[in-house]
Formats: sequence, structure tokens, C-alpha cells
Amino acid sequence: MAIESSFTPSVKERKSPLKATEKNVDEIRVEANLRPQALEEYIGQERLKKILQVALGGAMQRGDKASMGHLLLHGAPGLGKTTCALLLAKLLGTNSHVFSAPALEKPKDIVGILLGLQEGDVLFIDEIHRLNRVSEELLYPALEDFVIDLHSGAGSSARISRLPIARFIMVGATTKLGQISAPLRDRFTHLYRMEFYTPPELSQIALRTASLLRFDLSEEAALELALRGRGTPRILNRLCRLLRDFAQHHARESIDPAFVRLALDHFEIDAQGLDATDRELLRAIANNFGGGPVGLETLAISLGEDPRTIEDYYEPYLIQSGLLERTPRGRKTTAKAQELFAEKHK
Repeated sequence: MAIESSFTPSVKERKSPLKATEKNVDEIRVEANLRPQALEEYIGQERLKKILQVALGGAMQRGDKASMGHLLLHGAPGLGKTTCALLLAKLLGTNSHVFSAPALEKPKDIVGILLGLQEGDVLFIDEIHRLNRVSEELLYPALEDFVIDLHSGAGSSARISRLPIARFIMVGATTKLGQISAPLRDRFTHLYRMEFYTPPELSQIALRTASLLRFDLSEEAALELALRGRGTPRILNRLCRLLRDFAQHHARESIDPAFVRLALDHFEIDAQGLDATDRELLRAIANNFGGGPVGLETLAISLGEDPRTIEDYYEPYLIQSGLLERTPRGRKTTAKAQELFAEKHK
């Protein structure tokens, strides 16, 4: 379904599928509009939406927004964890505060953030499994009792004073649930695993994104795009931008499935959504390491990639697609991947 952008800049016509202002369209504003502005615009994650509806409804009836409890979202990158937090604040009519855990190195960082919150605000911490221990422990009383324990003095003169803070809602996001300590995990009311999106869901997102990016996309072309979106909205939106640029470059007024295939083949994204690095990774395991198992560090060195990039970005979809296995001894290609990527020797 097509949803109009919330802003309509003046335009001038030109022979292109796109309309543009005399200056470039404000991409930052467009990016913000790509995120759903209402719960009914949040496509996919049906179980999560049901959780939010019940929790929000109960909290609103009680007149205590923070009573809905804290939310921990885990799963692969790009599945909408940040979007969920921003949308939650919008539904509550409060402010959202977005931070990444690695940036919160010092206790004063956490204290400053907590003291700046207002009633019902949403605090979103991405990569929450990377919080250092001191920062994490400062969060315990804040999450449970909405207070901060401040330490002063040392030895026998040491004192702990409790400072009340505004009742807030924490949304934590992680790609590695197992690395979150039990004390922190237990302070979240709702734990939800973000699911990969189905092609029909991604197709709906593609149509909405195309409308906001101001280019025409048929339903059939949207589905073709969705099939290469790796089950991930963030990746799908990136493909939409690539398709828009490719269409503009070729002055293409209508985008059909054949043109989508032509465009994505140009960007070396195949019918399964695999890019050049995906294929190189699978081919390396299949051919250089006999199908595996091979350790992550060894694989990363052979590809010239960062181990975390492989583990967090590439692996989840390859495992989901049945092309890669992660075993205690290392990574292995499946029979399906061996058939596709192993070199044939007579």
C-alpha cells in the first residue's frame, strides 16, 4: 500500500520517474519518514505488536505509562529494534532517548542520562550486552525502583545515597542475548525475539518506502525486491534506494520485476539476496576449508573482514537460509551451500 510522505516540497517536472526539488530532497527527513509513525504502519512482528497493545492499553488505563514495564529486544541487526523504541515513545506521547552501549563508558554517562529523563520517557540502549559492569550495575536500581544509588567517600566513611528519578521505560536491544547477565535480563518485563520478515511483509514495506522516496513500484516488482531483501527491513530500504538511483540514471518511468532483477544484478545482489561478500564467505568455507568446520577468526582473516561483522551481519541470514551452520568447532557450509558454491573437480 502506498502511504504519502508527511511533507510535500515544491517540485519541477523532468523526464524521470522521480520528482525532485530544485535543491536535493532532505534525505534526513525522508529517512525519518521511512520509520512507521503509527502501530498500524508497523508491518510485521505481529507478536510484538500484540505485546505492545496489551502493555500500552493496561498502562494507559492505570494512568501510569511506566507501569507497562521494560522491554528487551533481541535478534539480528536491521529488524526494527530502534524503530520499535521510537514508535513506543510516539504512542506514549513522550520523548525517546537513543544511545549505544559502547558510548556509555563512564558511570557519569549513565547517571547524566537517567537524571535527564522525564516521566514516561523511553530510554533505548542499543547493543546493551556491551555495557561495562559498573554502568550495568547502576541500571539495576533505576530499572527496578526508579532510583540511582550514588556512592561517596571511601572505607569506613563510605556512604550510599538514593536519588529518585522519573519513572521511565527502558528498551534494550541486543544481537547476543546470551551475553546479557541474568541480573540485568531479569529486570525486563518483556523479552521478545525479533523475527525475520516474510516476502509479503517486505513487499508491503517496499511499496511504502517507494512512495516515500517518490518513485513508482508495481506490486510484482515490490515482491521481486522483497525476495532479495534478506528478510530485513533495513536491507530492503537500502535496496529501494539503490533501485531508485538506478531507475533515475536510466530515466526509467515504470519499474517492473525484470527491471528490479537488472538493477540488483548490476549491484551484484543475487536472487537469494546474497551479495558478493556472502558468496565469497560461502565459497571460502566450501573450497578453502573443505566445507568446514573453520573458526571465526581464521575465516575472518581469510576474507579480510572483521569477525564481528561476519558474526553479526552475514551469519544470521546465511544460517536462516540454510546455507551455513554454526557448530562448537566452527562454521560449516550445508549440503545446499556445497552444491551451490563448491568448485567442481573432475
